Amino acid sequence: MGDMGGDQVSEAVAGSAALLRTVSGRDWDGVKAGRLAWSCRETAVHICSDLIAYAGQLAGRATKAYVPFDIAMEDGTDNAGVVDVIETTGALLAATVRTTPREVRAFHPYPFRSANREGFAAMGVAEVLLHTHDIAEGLGVPYEPAAALCEDVLTRIFPHVRPGPDHWRTLLWATGRGELPGRAPVTEWRWSNNLVTGSERLTLQGVTPAAAADLRAGGTGGFAWIEGGPFEGTREAAGMVVKAYEAGVHRPEWGLFVLVRTEDGRAVGGMGFHGTPDEEGRAEVGYDLAEKARGNGYATEALRALAGRALAHDDVKVLFATVDQDNAPSQGVISRAGFTRVSEDGEQFAYELRGTDRSLLTPARQD
Repeated sequence: MGDMGGDQVSEAVAGSAALLRTVSGRDWDGVKAGRLAWSCRETAVHICSDLIAYAGQLAGRATKAYVPFDIAMEDGTDNAGVVDVIETTGALLAATVRTTPREVRAFHPYPFRSANREGFAAMGVAEVLLHTHDIAEGLGVPYEPAAALCEDVLTRIFPHVRPGPDHWRTLLWATGRGELPGRAPVTEWRWSNNLVTGSERLTLQGVTPAAAADLRAGGTGGFAWIEGGPFEGTREAAGMVVKAYEAGVHRPEWGLFVLVRTEDGRAVGGMGFHGTPDEEGRAEVGYDLAEKARGNGYATEALRALAGRALAHDDVKVLFATVDQDNAPSQGVISRAGFTRVSEDGEQFAYELRGTDRSLLTPARQD
């Protein structure tokens, strides 16, 4: 799977600039941009601000807040000059994304307080596509970006949105800019960068629908795996993510996480949930490791971190898992993580961890 990165940012910016130059001689100050309260001119400047802000976050490795700077046009800058700035700030973001290591994360508030280079690229592309649409709508000119760009955005930062037959129309609907048959209008929305939870030696990195589809198809999901990875259980779990996404019921906090060693950025296994908690507050967990990674305590460490985070939710009462009776190593993992065996059914043992037992767990670190 190819990352969503600098090439997509460049493509989105090039398409936007090409359209905006055809209308740069018109009045942008006196025309509202589509459904926004901003004028077309203000919206174009906003595109520049977003692109440079995202580049700054990544380049500066900001971790606690936005880097406190903004962009302003020199007095007398005409609309064509603003388009020049869109191209320049787009080039800066594209270059930053291309040169930032995969494991770097920087601050962004929605919804888990950070994003990686792919997330910032997706957010930058979304800002360009959507606000170019707003300007085009205000000026009464047609605009439709490449479907692949829209799909890239949807499968990276809109994991909660059920795919539609048309990626561009789905993105417009998901951001309150259009309608889709059979779906209620959207009045409030946020995109969703992938969740990352840390432990002593690992980061548990949330798998996006795009990465899940690649894993299911036999790819790497964009991760650098140790020899023998990913194992079959991770690919099966990725398939569950894809099915949930296609049904519109995927929730990132209750999906699949890839376990990545902090020492070298290598993925060693997968862990996650079989879906959202049920009405009784029960959620099922599953996990596996590449064979070369076993025997190092990674699964126990990751399960403690993931369980601790899950049980911190007030509506989660019990985590449970089933383990084959002949799988002694997995039984050891789940027991060391604080789960208690509660029954046996056929060829499997059932284990539970209740919220009252969370004191046994290692607090998760959110990166």
